[in-house]
Amino acid sequence: MRPVTSIDDPRYVKAMSHPLRVRILAILQERKASPVELAQVLEGTLGTVSYHVRTLHQLGLIELVGETRVRGAVEHHYKARARPKVSDAAWEQAPPIAKQAAVGSSLQMIDDYARASAAAGGFDHADSALIRLSLTLDAKGWRQLAKAVKRLFEQAQRIEADASERLDRVPRNEQESIDVGLVTMMFEAIALGEAIDGADGRHRRGTRTRTRGAVTAKS
Repeated sequence: MRPVTSIDDPRYVKAMSHPLRVRILAILQERKASPVELAQVLEGTLGTVSYHVRTLHQLGLIELVGETRVRGAVEHHYKARARPKVSDAAWEQAPPIAKQAAVGSSLQMIDDYARASAAAGGFDHADSALIRLSLTLDAKGWRQLAKAVKRLFEQAQRIEADASERLDRVPRNEQESIDVGLVTMMFEAIALGEAIDGADGRHRRGTRTRTRGAVTAKS
């Protein structure tokens, strides 16, 4: 089946519409697993997990990568395909429902990862970072900050590539690697009070306070 390559693909929107499918995808982006293994990790029923795994497979977001025979039965192991790449132009042109699905699923996984990592001591390092800023910018400032966020992303990738080269020079049993989570978000924000009012149906988009929000979290 043709893999999903764009967030405006209806299959992607459908996949992101269920929180359990979002969690399954996140796990399968890290490693291969069978529905049995996923059910154990997610503490869900095998029937429910298997249904969502089949759905993701039918949607072309995961692929079958192996089979093992366990007590006379065959377990199918899956791995996520490459995540859809999103250019600025593609994001701008994507329909609102696709954007909401992509953002909602990402926020859910960020929350899961951050909470689990924090509980395991992931923020105990002295130089860990948890920073939230509320800024007021003009159009030029918005563009400048957007470029700065992208530069940070590119720099992080270069840092990882350099670290990988250093680790490759060390015997595997002597490697001291650190799994790091880095999250950056930049968005047009509303005041928290307005967001609360909005939940009661009193908020109106046209009257919001126009500020810019930037969040960086690392563990």
